[in-house]
Amino acid sequence: MKYILASNSPRRKMLLEQFINDLEIMPSEVQEKISKNISPEALVMSFAYQKAFEISNKVLEDSVVIGADTIVYKDEILMKPKDKNEAKKMLGKLSGESHFVYTGIAVINTNKEFKYVDYEVTKVKFRKLDSEMIDRYIDSNEPMDKAGSYGIQGLGSVLIEGIEGDYNNVVGLPIAKLDKILKKHLNISLL
Repeated sequence: MKYILASNSPRRKMLLEQFINDLEIMPSEVQEKISKNISPEALVMSFAYQKAFEISNKVLEDSVVIGADTIVYKDEILMKPKDKNEAKKMLGKLSGESHFVYTGIAVINTNKEFKYVDYEVTKVKFRKLDSEMIDRYIDSNEPMDKAGSYGIQGLGSVLIEGIEGDYNNVVGLPIAKLDKILKKHLNISLL
């Protein structure tokens, strides 16, 4: 059986490659368009499913396709920043506050026609950031390809005061939840 990650995220790839040696990466080309009247849970599950479904339709052999999508939520959905100015606004909004990180996860087994979608949520508390710290972090360019403009697994770890929930969910893929889904529905274990 083949395992395919329907994502170009280096963080998701890194997390999965710890468990799957021959992981194939097939980035989805799904355009993420946000509707104002959708909950964070519904949004991430929808994007994760769209990505996995698109890739599953391109695969001919028995495969498990994994799709995921992560957003940051603080009074509104915070995706990846468009530029440094937007990153600065996001980090200012998160400074000294708690927010939620949602990751949708979709698993499709192409042979068994199995489809499953779920999500994970983690509460993250930022420390109070001064403008110099925000500017230095933005100058590192780390925030530019990350939901909410930070990466907990990198330099952004210094911004975090604490979390409640799954750390890997904040990185971009709730590995424990994925393992439970695979075990329960496909009798596959990551360990």
